[in-house]
Amino acid sequence: MEKQVIAEEVPVSPFSRMLSLPGLDCFNIITLGFKNEANPSAFVEGLKNTLINHPRFSSILVTGHNEPKGKGKWMPTKVKVEEHVFVPDIDPNTEDPDEFLEDYTSTMALSPMNMSKPLWEFHILKLKTSHADSVVVARFHHSLGDGMSLMSLLLACTRKLSNPNALPSFVAPKKCKAKNVCWSFLSWSWFIVRLIFHTFFEVIKSIIFVCCGRDTATRLMGKPGATNKFIHQIICLNDVKMVKNAMNMTINDVFFGMVQAGLSRYLHQRYELEKTSKSRKTLDKLCLHGVVFFNLRPNKNIEDLANMMAKGSKCRWGNSIGYVLIPLWIKSEDNILEYLRQAKTTMDRKKHSLEPLFFYGLLKLTVEAFGLSALKALVQRIFGSTMMVFSNVVGPTEEISLFGHHISYIAANVSGAPQTLNISIQSYVNKVIINVGVDLSVIPDPHHLCHLMIEALHAMKSAALERSSGDLEV
Repeated sequence: MEKQVIAEEVPVSPFSRMLSLPGLDCFNIITLGFKNEANPSAFVEGLKNTLINHPRFSSILVTGHNEPKGKGKWMPTKVKVEEHVFVPDIDPNTEDPDEFLEDYTSTMALSPMNMSKPLWEFHILKLKTSHADSVVVARFHHSLGDGMSLMSLLLACTRKLSNPNALPSFVAPKKCKAKNVCWSFLSWSWFIVRLIFHTFFEVIKSIIFVCCGRDTATRLMGKPGATNKFIHQIICLNDVKMVKNAMNMTINDVFFGMVQAGLSRYLHQRYELEKTSKSRKTLDKLCLHGVVFFNLRPNKNIEDLANMMAKGSKCRWGNSIGYVLIPLWIKSEDNILEYLRQAKTTMDRKKHSLEPLFFYGLLKLTVEAFGLSALKALVQRIFGSTMMVFSNVVGPTEEISLFGHHISYIAANVSGAPQTLNISIQSYVNKVIINVGVDLSVIPDPHHLCHLMIEALHAMKSAALERSSGDLEV
C-alpha cells in the first residue's frame, strides 16, 4: 500500500507552493443559497460520489517548506467526507440572518485551515436569509486551483433542474460569420498589428508601474491579508444587458464601468466629509490601479470536468490565470456614461494584448530561475501596489440543483489578497451577484459602496435608454 501511494504522489506546482507560503495563504470562498433546507446527509453522499474522486480533493499538500531542497508533493490519502462537512448550531431566532451570514463567512475566510487534511470544506448553515431558505459556504485552499477551475468543478457536480441527468448549460460563444479570403486576410493582418501594438505599450506601462510606481493614496492601501469583511448583493441581469445593448459593449465592460463609477462616488463622498480643499484637490490627482484576472485555458466543456471526477482523467488543472494592471477612473463625472466609455477603452486595450500571458510567463520564469523567495517578493510587489482586484465569472443560464438542492444564487470571492477591495461578480440565470471583500480599516461601510455601484448601474440604464431614444428620434 505504501509503494502504491508513493507511486501516485504528484509534485506540487510552483504556484501552489507559493500560495501555501506563510503570509500568502489564499482561500476561495463560494456561498451557495438554496430554495429549500439543506440536507447534510445528502451533501455527504453527493461529495462521496463526485468531488473526492478528483485527485486534488483526496490528497494532502506536503509543502516541503522546512526541507532544504523540498519541492512539495500531493500525497493521496483516504478521505472521510464527514470531517469536511460542518453543520454549526445556529439560533433559529437570529435577529439579522443576513448579517450573521456575512460575519460567519468573514470569520471563515480568515481562519487557518488544517493542513493535515485535504484542503477543502463545506459549512451547512440552516439559516433563512433574504435570498435563500438555507446556505452552504464552501472553502477551498487556492493551492488546489484557481477560482475558475474550482467554480467550474463545483458546477460540474450540479444538474439542470428541468433535467436531473443533464449538466448545466452556459452561454455559447458567438461564431464568426464566413468571410471571403481577401477580407479575412486583411482582418487577420489588422488584428496582428493591433495585438503587437497594444502588447508592447500595455506591458511597458505595467512594468514601469511595477518597478517605479505605487498607487498615490497610501491611506487607501491595505495590508497583506487585510480583507476582513465579505458581503454580497443581488441585482437583475436584464438591467446589465440593457446597458450593454444600448452602448454596444460587452457585459464585462458594463460591470467594470459600474464598479469604477461606484468607487469614484464613494471616494468623493469620503473626501467631501473632510471638507478641506486640499483633500478635494488630492482626490482629483488620485492614481489608483486594479488587477483584473484572465483565464488562460482554452475553453473546456463542463463535461470534461465532470469526467475528471467520474473517470480520473488528466484534463488540465491547477492555477492557470493571467492578470493585467488597469488604471482606475476615479473622477467626478457629470455624465455617468463616461465611466462606461473609459471602461470599454481600457478593457479593449487589455483584451487586444498579450499582457495576461506575459505576466503569467514572468511569474513562471521568476520561480524557475530564482526560486520561491523571488516569486513571493515579485507577487507582493505587484499586488501590494494596487488597490483593487476585479473578476467576473459567467454562470449557468438556467436553474440548477446541487445534490438535490435547488440553487437560488452563487456568490464567490477570494480571501488573503493584499488589496483593500476585492470585487467578484457572478451571474446565475437572470441574476448578478456582486461579492465584495474589503479591509474595514480603509472601507468601513462596504454596504454603502455596494449601494453606490448598484445606483450607478441604474443611472447608466436611464442615461443609455435616453441616449438610444434620442438617436431614434434624430
